[in-house]
Amino acid sequence: MNPPGSQGMAPYAMPKTTVEITVAAKNLRDRDLMSKSDPVCVLFVKELGHPDFCEIGRTEQIKNSLNPQWITKFTMEYRFEERQLLRFSVFDWDNEKTQTKHQDSLGSIEASLGEIMASMGSNGYNATLGKGSGSLEVTAREVSSSREVLTLNLIGNNLDKKDFMGKSDPFLIFYRTNQNGTHTSVHKTEVIKNTLNPVWKPVVIKVGDLSSSVNSTPASSSEELIKIECYDWDGDGSNDFIGECYTSFKQLLQEGGTSKTYPLINSKKKKKKSYKNSGELIVKGAGIHIEKTFLDYISDGVQIHFTLAVDFTASNGNPQSQSSLHFRHPGVDNQYSLAIKAVGEIILDYDTDKMIPALGFGGRVPPHGEVSHEFFLNGSVDNPHCHGVHGILEAYGRALSTVQLYGPTNFCPVINHVARIASSNQDKRNYYVLLIITDGIITDIPETKAALVNASLLPLSVIIIGVGKADFSQMNILDGDENRLSAQGRYAARDIVQFVELQKFIASNGMYSRELLAQNVLKEIPSQFLAYMKMVS
Repeated sequence: MNPPGSQGMAPYAMPKTTVEITVAAKNLRDRDLMSKSDPVCVLFVKELGHPDFCEIGRTEQIKNSLNPQWITKFTMEYRFEERQLLRFSVFDWDNEKTQTKHQDSLGSIEASLGEIMASMGSNGYNATLGKGSGSLEVTAREVSSSREVLTLNLIGNNLDKKDFMGKSDPFLIFYRTNQNGTHTSVHKTEVIKNTLNPVWKPVVIKVGDLSSSVNSTPASSSEELIKIECYDWDGDGSNDFIGECYTSFKQLLQEGGTSKTYPLINSKKKKKKSYKNSGELIVKGAGIHIEKTFLDYISDGVQIHFTLAVDFTASNGNPQSQSSLHFRHPGVDNQYSLAIKAVGEIILDYDTDKMIPALGFGGRVPPHGEVSHEFFLNGSVDNPHCHGVHGILEAYGRALSTVQLYGPTNFCPVINHVARIASSNQDKRNYYVLLIITDGIITDIPETKAALVNASLLPLSVIIIGVGKADFSQMNILDGDENRLSAQGRYAARDIVQFVELQKFIASNGMYSRELLAQNVLKEIPSQFLAYMKMVS
């Protein structure tokens, strides 16, 4: 029987929305002897029912700074009726190792997402990182549902020369102006080396990112100031300020977005009577268009094709031993099957025939015991497809009983295997995702980098999940979140790699969140997909 008054009502739904979290720090401790700290902020969350914090994201590293303003944002679901406890930990990141335990701590704060959201009506959430450790400023806001994006074509003219042995290496940072008058960084351009007259690639920014109000439009935000700063990049992080200017949607879009010139002003130089400016920023064109979303493409019939590649190298340990990463206890997932289930069950929703190619690499395969870096888990010589996650797990179990673990760990063959298929289907109707599950350090890193650079032009993304407790620092070289991947003098056309270390999602008591793992593994696929579609449009 329905409760009184419930007839005809919609089912109960927990109030929730997506929020974007921005962090900045002030007066951090200096942990470096010859320079300042190189801070990274890592966000952990304690999920309901789980005893430990799990990492859900990291900012970029800002070199040589005690007052960092990170560009990278954290995005998560805000659930009104649940206390979502967050921990923001700041580290001085001084080595290539991926685990936070290898870095110098600069302090942490803990707060619920509700506390942070409630503080947005004042001056944001501020807390000390510890005695003498500085403070962290956290701001959060609901993600705009606006699909309008602003595209700008920008060049610099006669910028100040900042380098002693050269010219300048200029880049731009864009800021929105908040309702309390502060500024939040929302976009950074690429660096153009050794020039006083840079031409940046088109800048594309969501309209909502540049406005202080949610669901804004250029019309509703036409008068809001947009701040643009120009810097000379330095490798040690001590970027030199060149100048700044202010504009608005109204100014940028008036007269159809025709060319406009903005003097770049350095306030410290204004004291000189002869000072005019530190160069000019010229907007050669500005326009607004509606951005097609990932779901728009899926609704239009674009197919996502999933391929799995499993590491069969001897470093995993004897599959018959309980210490092996491939050991299969009845009814209990090992780390490989856990990763297969967590990712496969979600991505299969977008694969209509549910037939998944499953490969292995690094093992000696029957009948002759030859080492192969591109064999089919189901034992077939000409058909690698398995039906659904269940079929993959059956083929994986079969391969463990017939394939001898060996080595080395070569990624290039399986990447090229999927790249060949993607190359023959560049019709904007098919997109390919390769999931590589591995326990160790890559032995063919130059070949793998070259294969990924080539594949960046194709409808392909590569997910790498690291299992076990090995040092996975090399994987961050392949993941182009911070530094554009290059090989043999060529740069990747776009970032196509996402690396996730599985161990970070397994608590000390062995519990894990499959949903949180899948979220972090798959979070970059929509943006990588859209980057490809923009590239070929």
